[in-house]
Amino acid sequence: MRLALYTGLILAGGFTGLTPALAADPTGDWRVADGVANIRVAQCNGSMWGAVSWEKQPGGRDENNPDASKKNRPTLGMPTLIDMKKKAGVDQWEGQVYNAKDGQLYSATITPAGTDQLEIKGCVMGFLCGGETWTRVGPPIPLSPANAMAKGMPKSTGAAPKAQATTGAMAAAPASAAPKAAGAAKPGQKSASDPVGDICLLPEIAGFAH
Repeated sequence: MRLALYTGLILAGGFTGLTPALAADPTGDWRVADGVANIRVAQCNGSMWGAVSWEKQPGGRDENNPDASKKNRPTLGMPTLIDMKKKAGVDQWEGQVYNAKDGQLYSATITPAGTDQLEIKGCVMGFLCGGETWTRVGPPIPLSPANAMAKGMPKSTGAAPKAQATTGAMAAAPASAAPKAAGAAKPGQKSASDPVGDICLLPEIAGFAH
C-alpha cells in the first residue's frame, strides 16, 4: 500500500525506550524514520500540533479513515499529532496521534532528544507501546499571530515570522540539502515550495485549537 504510516508508530514493538529529555524545542519540521514524509510541529493556542508538510510520493489520500467523508482527503496537510499538552516538570508533550495506516487515534507522547531528534511513542489502551525517532529537517517555528492566539481573542491576519518560510523550504528538501527558495514566498503563506504553510491555519487544526 502506497499510503505510508506518517506518524511513524510501530505499535507492536521495535522501540527501545526514550532518550532522557533535554531542554529543546519540539517545533519545526521532522523527517519520519523511513523517510516517506515530514511532519511539521507547531504550537497552536498552547498545545503542540503536527501535520504532514511533505510527502516523498505526492498525492496520498487518507483512504483508511473509517469516516467515509475523509477517505479522499489529501494526506498532505493532514493533522497527525493532536492537541498535545506539556507535562509538568519534563520536556514531554502528551495527546493523541492519528495513524494513517489504520485510520485510528492513539494515545501518544513526544519528547525532544537534544535539538535534532524527536522521540514519539504511542500506546493502544495503555499497552502495546512502540515508537521511533524523527530527525529535524527544519528549524524551530517561532510563535506567529496565528499560533499564539488565545481563545476569545480577535483573530489576527498578520503574517507569521520570516523563519516560517525558511522552515517550509527545508521541509520540501532532503535533510542534507540547504533551502534554496526560502525567500520566494511571503512568510506564513502557502507557496510552490511550501504548500502547507502555517499549520495553525489549517482548517482541521484552526477549528479545534481556536
